[in-house]
Amino acid sequence: MQILDRIDALIDADDCRAAIEEARALLVQFEQRSDALTHAIDDFLLDLMTLSFIVECYGRGFELLARTLARRRLAKVRLLSQGVDSARQK
Repeated sequence: MQILDRIDALIDADDCRAAIEEARALLVQFEQRSDALTHAIDDFLLDLMTLSFIVECYGRGFELLARTLARRRLAKVRLLSQGVDSARQK
């Protein structure tokens, strides 16, 4: 999905606050989602906000683990969104 590829690129963005807003706008496009997908999206956004906080407070030295966690949460969103898409096609 192109949306999720764009969000993945946002994880590495220099402007974390703008990345959060853009990710939110992109994730809104998942309409009629399951509860599991909704929770996965919330977890991802929380991790993206945590990444922003870490970068803002501690600089770039401590961001690697937060980026890794955000990518893992995004992988969960990707898997769950594929389930929603395949259910719609049936």
